[in-house]
Amino acid sequence: MRSILNRMKKNCIAFLPVLLITLFFTGCSPRNEIPENAVTVYYLTNDMTGLELRYREVAHQDAEARLASLLTYLSETPERLEYKAPLNMGFTLKSHAMDNGFLTLDFTVEYKSLQPAEEVLVRAAIVRTLLQENSVRKVLFKVEGEPLTDALGSEVGWMDSATFISNDGNEINTYEEVKVRLYFTNETGSGLIGADREKFYLTSIPLERFVVEEVIKGPSGQVPGLYPTVNAATGILSVSTRDGICYVNLDNNFLTTPENVSTEIAIYSIVNSLTELSGVDKVQILVDGKILENFPSTSYEKREDLVTTLEQEDS
Repeated sequence: MRSILNRMKKNCIAFLPVLLITLFFTGCSPRNEIPENAVTVYYLTNDMTGLELRYREVAHQDAEARLASLLTYLSETPERLEYKAPLNMGFTLKSHAMDNGFLTLDFTVEYKSLQPAEEVLVRAAIVRTLLQENSVRKVLFKVEGEPLTDALGSEVGWMDSATFISNDGNEINTYEEVKVRLYFTNETGSGLIGADREKFYLTSIPLERFVVEEVIKGPSGQVPGLYPTVNAATGILSVSTRDGICYVNLDNNFLTTPENVSTEIAIYSIVNSLTELSGVDKVQILVDGKILENFPSTSYEKREDLVTTLEQEDS
C-alpha cells in the first residue's frame, strides 16, 4: 500500500480521489509586497511537493477582464525560478467559457501527460486561483472537449473550494489505497447491490466519511445495472464513530431521494456500506441533527434481506 505522495509520484499511480486532497504550502513570502488590489496566485514548487503563494494585482472592474488577468498570471513563469506556473507545464489552455458562475477550461491533449502528483497540484493551483474571482463558483476541466477523467474512467467533475483541503504544516501528504464495498440499487429501486471500489483516499479524513461520500457520488457507471440511492446534492454535516456506532449527520437534501428509490433503500445503502468496515456494527443517520421522521430507530444494523445481485436481477 503506497502512502506517501512522493512514492505515488515515483510509481506513477494514475488515480487520486476527485472530490478531496491535502496540499501543504511553502508559505507566502514577505518579500512579495502586497499590491492594493491583490489576489493570491498559486504556483508549483520545483520539487512538485506543494504550492507557493504569490500576490498579484488585478485592478479591472469587468469580471471577464479580471479572469483574463488571473489566467495570464497562471501562465507566466514566476520571477523566482524555483516556482512553476501551472499553465506553463507543457499543455495549452484552448478556451474558457463561463455560464452563470460555472467556468469550463478546455486543455490540449498534452494535459494528460502530467504525472499524477503533478496533475493534482496543477489542478489545485488553477482552481484555487480562479475561485478568487467572485463571479466563479465552480470550475470544470476538459481535455480536447471531453471532461477530465481519472484512471478508472470516472469524471473529476466540478471543483470548488471544498475540493482541496489546505494544510500549512510540514506533514508529508499521505494517502492510502483502500478497497471498500458500496451498496447501490437496482433499476426498480427495490434492492441493494454491492460493488467493490478501489481508490486512494486522504488519511486525514475518517474512512467512514470517505465511504459516505462515495455512496453519495453513486455508481461509477462502469458496472451496468447499478443506480444511485442517495441524492447527489446531499451534504455531509459530520461523520464519527464511537463504540461501534457510526453517526452520520446529513443535510435535508437526503430526504429527496432519486427516482424509484425509497428512503429505506437510501438509508440502508449507507448502513450496509458502513457496516462493511471493521469497527462499525451499527449506524445512526440524522438529518440536520434530528432523527428521521417515520424512522425513529436510534441505530440501524446491516440488512442482508435487501441485498440482491446483478445475476439475480437478470434471472
